[in-house]
Amino acid sequence: MTDDLGAAGLRFERDGAIGWCVIDRPEARNALTPAMYFGIKRAVKLVNRDPDLAALIISGVGDVFAPGGDLGGRSQQGDAPVPDIGHDMLPFLTIRDSRAPVVAAVNGICQAGGLLIAMMADIAVASDRATFRVPELLRGIVDATYATVLPAHVGIAMARDLLLSARRFDAQEAVRLGVITRVVPHEQLRDAAVQAVREIVQTGPLARAHVKRMLNDRYGLIDYQTMFGSLEESPEPREGMRAFMEKRAPAWIPKEFADDNGRR
Repeated sequence: MTDDLGAAGLRFERDGAIGWCVIDRPEARNALTPAMYFGIKRAVKLVNRDPDLAALIISGVGDVFAPGGDLGGRSQQGDAPVPDIGHDMLPFLTIRDSRAPVVAAVNGICQAGGLLIAMMADIAVASDRATFRVPELLRGIVDATYATVLPAHVGIAMARDLLLSARRFDAQEAVRLGVITRVVPHEQLRDAAVQAVREIVQTGPLARAHVKRMLNDRYGLIDYQTMFGSLEESPEPREGMRAFMEKRAPAWIPKEFADDNGRR
């Protein structure tokens, strides 16, 4: 059994019965490549297969947890092949359905796919320095996972607010809304994540699995067909990503409001 996650931007570390998946790509602000997304999925499966490991903690380096996918579509030397871009590549449901506990230790900026990782973890512990955002619509991306998961956490009205405004919010608001559940002083984050694992593993594994299944049923079905069909057919994701790379507002924004988007 290997601890290699097949992604140059990820590290897998062992600390007793806990496996740590560390998002470590500081040169790109921890932006997740396809190999990194799939590598996080590998990390969950590794912990579930290894009898010496009881839980997984996912965290980042520096002041960033994960800002979502690398919009430049870049890969790195040492990345292993991954499935074609599609829901099979994404780790979110694998995290949600993991038999072994998964805790997110959110050390900083957490948005897009990074926030979905935190939301799908059994417990998300955030540094008081962390900030959050759901920015997909700024890039013209139809995110079916958010459209399904976010209302289950925060309710329809607040999900509309966060999705349609794409505004940033801090860790205290994230806890108040129910996006995540715990916030601690930054220097206590690692200990708090380990404490969350310690609490979860006191519970019966079989009973816990049944309760998780019943909780997860509340999310409902995720419309990946519309999501990935839009990525292939709609001009908006390409324009949104191009505008991001060129540091300009997308063409769909009225001129009088374009400066606002250019600063986001």
